[in-house]
Amino acid sequence: MFGGSGGPSRMPVDPAAAQLSYIPSALVVSDPSAPEHVDSTDKQNGGKCKQVDSIAAHSKKLQDDLCELGLKIKHHEDNVKYLKTLKSNLDESVLHMQVALGKYDKASFFQTKKEDPEHVKSEKETIENILKHENSGAAIFCRMKSQVEALSSDQPLTKDVIGIVATLGKVDDNTLSRLLSEYLGLETMLAVVCKTYEGVKALEAYNREGSIDKNLGLHGYAASLGSPLANRFLVICLEDIRPYAGEFIADDPQRRLALQKPRLPNGETPTGFLGFAVNMITIDRRNLYCTSKNGDSLRETLFYHLFSNLQVYRSREGMIKALTCIRNGAISLDGGMIRRPGVFSLGKHEGDIDLKFPTGSESYNLPEGYLETENGIKETKWKRDRTCEDIKREQDLFNSVRFSYEKKKQELIKFLAKSSSHVSQYPVGSGSTRR
Repeated sequence: MFGGSGGPSRMPVDPAAAQLSYIPSALVVSDPSAPEHVDSTDKQNGGKCKQVDSIAAHSKKLQDDLCELGLKIKHHEDNVKYLKTLKSNLDESVLHMQVALGKYDKASFFQTKKEDPEHVKSEKETIENILKHENSGAAIFCRMKSQVEALSSDQPLTKDVIGIVATLGKVDDNTLSRLLSEYLGLETMLAVVCKTYEGVKALEAYNREGSIDKNLGLHGYAASLGSPLANRFLVICLEDIRPYAGEFIADDPQRRLALQKPRLPNGETPTGFLGFAVNMITIDRRNLYCTSKNGDSLRETLFYHLFSNLQVYRSREGMIKALTCIRNGAISLDGGMIRRPGVFSLGKHEGDIDLKFPTGSESYNLPEGYLETENGIKETKWKRDRTCEDIKREQDLFNSVRFSYEKKKQELIKFLAKSSSHVSQYPVGSGSTRR
C-alpha cells in the first residue's frame, strides 16, 4: 500500500526500474581531442547509439507510466480511507440518535388512528381484494411476503420491493379513495413497486432464447404455488422515476409538496378547489424519508409520478368553471373526472371499485423532535448505505489499478533484463566516438 497523510506525491520507483537511468550515459563517451571523421566504424557506432537512445526513451516511458499508476493507486487508497472514516462517523451518528429515541416511552404517545378497528378493517380488505386477483403479480407477491414474514426468513425477491401501489397510501375519505383508485385504474393499483432496477430484474428472468424462465423469479414462486401468472403485470421502478424537484410545505410531518394553487385569469383560486391528489395521500412513516435508492420518499417519486398536479374539486360544476387552469387533469367528489386537458370521463361508474386505497390516516402525539430524529436515523442510514457502495466501487478501482501497476512493473523488469543483455554486447569507448 502507498499510504500517507499528505497530498498526492510521486510514487517511488522500484530499484530495478531505477537502473535504467544510467544506461544512456554509460554508452555515450565524448573525447574533445579526437579528430572529427566519418568512416564505417563511426556509422556503426552511430547506429548503436540510436538503439541506445531508443532503449532509453522506452525505459523512461515505462517509468513514467509506473509513476502515473502509482499516483492513481494513492488517489483511490486515500478515497477508500476517507469513505471508511465517513461510514464510521455515520454509524456513530445513527447510534447516538437511536440512544436518544430509546429514552422515550413509546407506549405513552404512539396512539394512532391506525388502531381504529374500521381502519384496520380497511387495510385488511385491501389485501383481500388484491388476493382475489389470484393469478396477478400483486397477489403472488402478497402471498410470498406473508410467507416470508411468517417464517422470519429472507427472500431475495421481496427485499427490494416496497409493496403494491394500493397498499402504499391511505386516504381520509372513502369517496376520494374510490375516485383516485378509478383514476389510476386496476392495473396501476395492482402494480408492484421496486426501489431499483435490480429488483425489477429479480422478478422476472429469461433463458438463452429470450423467453421467460418459468422456474425463476416471481414466475417460479407462482408455479410452486400451483398458480402460474396469467398475464402481464405492471412494475414501477423508483430509481428510474424523475422525482418532484420543488419545495415541501414547511413543518408538515407528512412532507406534502408545496405546489402552486391554480389561479383563474382574475388571479383567484377556483371555487371548490380542495387541493392536489398527491398531497391527499397519507403515507406511512416508514416511507416518508429515503424510500428510493436516490434518497426520495414515495410522495415525490411514486405518487407524484402517478398523480402529478391532479386537482381535486368539491363538485363537477366547480371543476368545469376551472378548466382554464387545469393543466394535468382533475376530479370532483361528485364523480367528475378530467384525465388530462380535453379528455373527459363521462357517465356514472356502476357499482363500487373492486380495489381501493385503505381509508384512514395516522395521527401521533409525539414529543417535540421525535419525528425529526426518527427521520434523521433513516436518512443517515441511507447515506451510510450509499457510502458502502462508494467504498466498494473505490476498492474495485484500487484493485484494478494495482493490478495494472504490477503488470507494468513486470514489463519494466523484463525490459531491463533484455536491454541490459543487448547493450552489454557494445563495449564502452571502442572504436570512434561521436560528438
